[in-house]
Amino acid sequence: MQLSRIYECLCERTRLRIVNLLMDGPLCVRHLQEALGEPQVKVTKHLAYLKARGLVSARQEANWRVQAITDTPSPALAEHLDCLRRCAREDEELRRDLARLRELRPQIEVGGPAACRRDGRGRVARKKKVETHADVAVAAIPDTVVNLYSLP
Repeated sequence: MQLSRIYECLCERTRLRIVNLLMDGPLCVRHLQEALGEPQVKVTKHLAYLKARGLVSARQEANWRVQAITDTPSPALAEHLDCLRRCAREDEELRRDLARLRELRPQIEVGGPAACRRDGRGRVARKKKVETHADVAVAAIPDTVVNLYSLP
């Protein structure tokens, strides 16, 4: 990886925070979002930037995308990641992000990213049906209303 690409990736604060968390291990967007306290769209945008430049890779596991630092970092990238790991100890925000991530770790299975599908009690989370305005409107119609299409 070219040195200029490494600096392009790490010069933006949110991307720096994401890389710092991913050095702790693979994560899904949900866990990154929770640890960073940032909106999902912002995290996803920065992950796309990092993936396009080869710093981060993603793999599909069931319905989830798991993000990780690339498996084969160049020597320059490996050195910069080591430097980031050392320097992160001195940065309050990066330490706080890691502390939040470590609070989430009990929810993350030892087996890895499948925890993105787990609720706080270790059970497989079910996607909840979001009630729409149409659902509410239909539910509010009394059963006694005459169906206009059934009239002669």
